[in-house]
Amino acid sequence: MKKFVSFMGIAALLDRVNVDTDQIIPKQFLTKTDRNGFGKYLFFDWRYLNNGEDNKGFELNKPEFFNASILVAGDNFGCGSSREHAPWALMDYGLKVIIATGFADIFYNNCVKNGLLPAIVSKKDFEKIKSCFSQENSIEIQVDLNSKKLILPEGSILNFMIEALSQKALLEGYDQIIQTLRYQSELETFEENYKQKYPWCFSV
Repeated sequence: MKKFVSFMGIAALLDRVNVDTDQIIPKQFLTKTDRNGFGKYLFFDWRYLNNGEDNKGFELNKPEFFNASILVAGDNFGCGSSREHAPWALMDYGLKVIIATGFADIFYNNCVKNGLLPAIVSKKDFEKIKSCFSQENSIEIQVDLNSKKLILPEGSILNFMIEALSQKALLEGYDQIIQTLRYQSELETFEENYKQKYPWCFSV
């Protein structure tokens, strides 16, 4: 997993609450176990019409949001089922940061362990970010994970929230497996002591 320290990118606004994982990546596309190739199915039922053409009324199909790498979304983003394919699809599409006033717990954790930053802002700051979209065709937002700051186009600096362990994992670029392997020697020592204390648990 790549380290995430700071980033600046084009932001897209998806001002919808309770966007669930079945909308992020519909169940019929959960046929692969590798992480690649899901971006074309992201928000499939919203992005495309029944004839397969782009739905021009969907937010991410607006020209000003092409090449967006930051998504500004409504509250309770990522609710629904626990599918890890949701952050896979968002990242494969090209998104690196999701800004919202709240995330579903499992989705939040899945984002962090895949290197996608879930940045939680207050409702007041969310409205301030939204106001930038009404003034410009497209906007860029600068994200600094060290200081937990967002810098808006007009210069405003906003705070965002992220759990300390999640922040550390993203800054250092380690997932749960790497985190566990850091304690390999301690785990081996524990296992050896356990074998000596309870040998019958390891008898064949």
